[in-house]
Amino acid sequence: MKNTTRLGVVAGLVAVTLALTGCGRADDTGEGPAAAGTIGDGPATGTLTMWAMGTEGELLPDFVAAFEEANPDVSIEVTAIPWDAAYNKFQTAIAAGNTPDIAMVGSTWMADFTDAFSTVPTDLDTSDFFPGSMSTNEVGDRVAGVPWYVDTRVLYYRTDLAAQAGWDKAPETWDELKQLAADYQSKAGADFGMRLPAGNDSFQGTLWMPWSNGAELTDGDAWTLDTPEMVEAYEYYQSFFTEGLSDPDADVSAGAQEAAFVDGSTPMLIDGPFMRSQLATLGGDGFDEKYATAVIPAKESSVSFSGGANLVVFNNGDNQTSAWKLAQWLSQPETQVDWYETSGDLPSAQSAWKDPSIADDASLTTFGTQLETAKATPVTTTWVQVGAAADQALELLRRGQATVEEALADLQAKADSIGMG
Repeated sequence: MKNTTRLGVVAGLVAVTLALTGCGRADDTGEGPAAAGTIGDGPATGTLTMWAMGTEGELLPDFVAAFEEANPDVSIEVTAIPWDAAYNKFQTAIAAGNTPDIAMVGSTWMADFTDAFSTVPTDLDTSDFFPGSMSTNEVGDRVAGVPWYVDTRVLYYRTDLAAQAGWDKAPETWDELKQLAADYQSKAGADFGMRLPAGNDSFQGTLWMPWSNGAELTDGDAWTLDTPEMVEAYEYYQSFFTEGLSDPDADVSAGAQEAAFVDGSTPMLIDGPFMRSQLATLGGDGFDEKYATAVIPAKESSVSFSGGANLVVFNNGDNQTSAWKLAQWLSQPETQVDWYETSGDLPSAQSAWKDPSIADDASLTTFGTQLETAKATPVTTTWVQVGAAADQALELLRRGQATVEEALADLQAKADSIGMG
């Protein structure tokens, strides 16, 4: 499994970029997206230009050779772009009317550039995608892209240390989660029972709490960040710090949480699929037998964050029909299984999870189960600003410098001022 594409890191990069360039959608240089057309049954033809970031950009040129073989009259030119340069590159290309035909776009970027994206054709079937990942493509009254790969967060816990603490199963409720954290400390010698997010994107990393408590971030065109459900969720969050179960000063540098998990000093955390490869590298042979994954412990339900990347076709691309044919091919379950085996990216097509290469991996199928109920953040140009303000609120809660009611009331006021874009 790869470890280079982390949506939390991406969101942080977007926050920096927006601070430099200003918020809101990229300048619209055309008349806006046309109504949805159709792909048709013919082969793809002509030259296709595609942008992709990170490891995906490096792997795609060889991977799409199969599409070129099946469509001998098409040629695909893939440009790999570093994540930290991608947002500005998209912004500049859209303003200049010099976009590629098709691109990979982070799911949290959709609202910023949606006016430049073509509407998904009516004959491209989207029914097999996970609902949470599909929702990131639904902007206003149209669908502006399709999910390519998905990401969600699940519980990682040390089963060997849990056994020492008297546990033989994963915690299933909020009460059980806190009890296991306490037992890791008192019975298995852990410094802290559970790691909770801190620093940049900590709010996004804790959204499983309010969502699992029945809270929503928005209601229509308004933010709803200080509701009773939100307050109760973040009282639960704060209690881990006030009770000494989580470290408010936890090292947030790269690799720190993995190291603490492997050495057992903090044997429980919630994170994404990329963690598996990092733990394999750091823990060495046999470490995969010392931990397990489980769905998010529930209050009202078990709900986690849905992220990933989408495929979009640009309005001013020279070869839109063939670009959508490529997006359609990349979305097919069998192609997604091949891509998972090539890149480690989790399939966005639900039926791809039935393939033995995925279905027979117990720690991986946890992610598929979680994705069935996972939710995405609001598709709005102001999400990054609101998320950054929420990160600051959580810092106060971790430090015990504000009550939950005070912190969320202040956050709500800031969100009201920022608006929905």
